[in-house]
Amino acid sequence: MTLSAYIEGIGLLGPGLNNWPSARAIFLGQQPYQASKTVLPVPTLLPAAERRRSGAIVRLTLAIGLEAIAMAEQDATQLTSVFSASSGDGENCHAICEVLASDDRSISPTRFHNSTHNAAAGYWGIATGAMTSASVLSAFDASFCAGLLEALSLVVIDNTRTVLLAYDTPYPEPLHSVRPISDAIGIALVLAPQPSQHSLAHIRVALTDAAAHTLQNPALEQLRSGIPAARGLPLLRALALRTEEHLVLDYLDSSRLAVTVTPC
Repeated sequence: MTLSAYIEGIGLLGPGLNNWPSARAIFLGQQPYQASKTVLPVPTLLPAAERRRSGAIVRLTLAIGLEAIAMAEQDATQLTSVFSASSGDGENCHAICEVLASDDRSISPTRFHNSTHNAAAGYWGIATGAMTSASVLSAFDASFCAGLLEALSLVVIDNTRTVLLAYDTPYPEPLHSVRPISDAIGIALVLAPQPSQHSLAHIRVALTDAAAHTLQNPALEQLRSGIPAARGLPLLRALALRTEEHLVLDYLDSSRLAVTVTPC
């Protein structure tokens, strides 16, 4: 079975990848890739109280989602959404573990509600005013492709625009030694069932047992292989090239995703 849609907007934020335009220049070889720590912007759309309570995942998802939606010139309140991450907020999880390991084991309500896997979706609704359905899922290292399949399924079955937000943030030590995610990275895509004046490319996806594509740049390949959400970077490179591209994305041990991207 093949799923297909039209990509109308792209959002990206990660180490040395500050937004989609700058990343596209890197993918095209117009400027060198220089690794640097991800800088997460202040979530200005949130009310002051929620802004103070928001963690890294909230700041990351708002940044990539809003960039993709602005590029697509869509209204966030009209889009269904899919949030996909390999785990929750690493810093918040670390803080809760510290409290549970101390003599005072009282966890604040703010810490607790920020620890849930759907916290980013909740803050997204507060910031954008969206009351449309939001799917939140996790598939460990397969989370990018799981999110992409979920978003494409919604586009095809419900015949509606959907924004995919795939993201990961690191854990502090000692959890980092067990789950070594080096930095925060997020990818957002606005997907539509029909072509429009905003269409960037047509994407077709099916399962395959072929080997996954890698990136020639060693530093970018290290990102792709080291952070689950970054498994979508070969797709972004294909979109940057603006030519028909056939690629394979890492998914499960027994199957990958065969992707064809055709520019509009």
